Amino acid sequence: MIFAIFYATWWVFQDPRGIMRMYTPYVGYMVCRWLLILFIWMAYIFDYWPFKRSWLNRTHPVVKGIVLTAVCVLAMEILIKGFFMGILGRYGIAYFNPDRLRAMGLTHFYAEEYATEAIMMFAAIASWLSPSWVVACENAPWQKLEQPTRGITIAVVTFFLGTIVYFVTMHSHMAILFYPWQKYTAITPPYWESFANTVSGNFHIAWIMSCTVVVWVYESIWERYPFNLIKTDWLRRTSAFFGIIAVAFCLCFFLFYAQDLSWGLHIRGTRREMAPDWRWLHVGESAIFWLVGVLFLSFFCGNYPTKYSRPVNVFLRTLISAVIGAAVYFLYYRYAHLFLGTQKGISHPQQFPMIPMIWLINLFLVNMWFMDGWPGWKAVPKTAEELEQVEETIVAHDVKWTPSLAKGLVVGATAGVAAYFAVIAVMPWIGQIQMIK
Repeated sequence: MIFAIFYATWWVFQDPRGIMRMYTPYVGYMVCRWLLILFIWMAYIFDYWPFKRSWLNRTHPVVKGIVLTAVCVLAMEILIKGFFMGILGRYGIAYFNPDRLRAMGLTHFYAEEYATEAIMMFAAIASWLSPSWVVACENAPWQKLEQPTRGITIAVVTFFLGTIVYFVTMHSHMAILFYPWQKYTAITPPYWESFANTVSGNFHIAWIMSCTVVVWVYESIWERYPFNLIKTDWLRRTSAFFGIIAVAFCLCFFLFYAQDLSWGLHIRGTRREMAPDWRWLHVGESAIFWLVGVLFLSFFCGNYPTKYSRPVNVFLRTLISAVIGAAVYFLYYRYAHLFLGTQKGISHPQQFPMIPMIWLINLFLVNMWFMDGWPGWKAVPKTAEELEQVEETIVAHDVKWTPSLAKGLVVGATAGVAAYFAVIAVMPWIGQIQMIK
């Protein structure tokens, strides 16, 4: 049913052959990203404030889904049109306002694409930092505040941190989109040119998207393992926050390396799949495909499997979700252009698989967070045992150091290293059968 709704809503809102045709691509990308952020703010940051828990419990899932989604859409419109375009773009930074860019001589298409790309990147950064403060930092030090004080505080703090990240990652990228480069307002060429082999901000898109994915991997299929083994609050929260970033960087550089193994070394100055700027972008795209598998396994498959030990469950879920993500990846590049109105080919300049993947993820979140999984199942009050399991997810108390645990860690590490080299060995073969011209 979700996939049918996905296709119908894609046709209405995004499909270039459909009604509203927001896939330009950056207008549609901006909408997808900001919807994701508003869903996260509604469910995770504000805990559904200003709606009362009694209303949430007694209202039909369809009504609840429509109302909560409509509130998020309204908030998104206020943020995009009111704050970014209306205030920031009109009185602060010109590239946030497409009307101002058109008045300065840019064509309608590029004015709209540049402005929406900048606004979209704020959302991309927020999609990592906002849930990280809840998942990794456990809302500390404001976890005891009531709503909306807690939600406003966390939203403001993460938005402030996101603004800093934006200006040291994407502002220089926006500055070089204009000729001549805006060297008096940004660092040009960007500082990452020397080690990322590109002046494009796609390098930052790669690791920021990886951070976004790893946050939800850690929260869902990993159930906050292994950092929830740390009993000391401040150490667990700090380790989890920076541990997510470390895992994300490992994922980011591995996916980039995998492309070199599959298609040959990247060459600066070339275009499409051989270009380093596209390959950094494709790192983020590949990570999002994995996130689809992660959330599908967590939401609709009961976080299968659950009957083994924590490390074994986590390992098997990671493997299964990666297989699901890889399957979606291959199917998308082979057939998506037939159904979604996107361009054929893996590296077409207007081929942005993150847009339909995030659109699908948004529908996952609406169904599970706003509609209680209806019609597949309905929400019921949690039992005392289930509440204990939730608490156990945050801090695990059932794991103690034993010789068998040490043996398991050694076996797990060995298996991980073996799996790494096995993947490296088969990547050139996969690359040969995957590339679609």
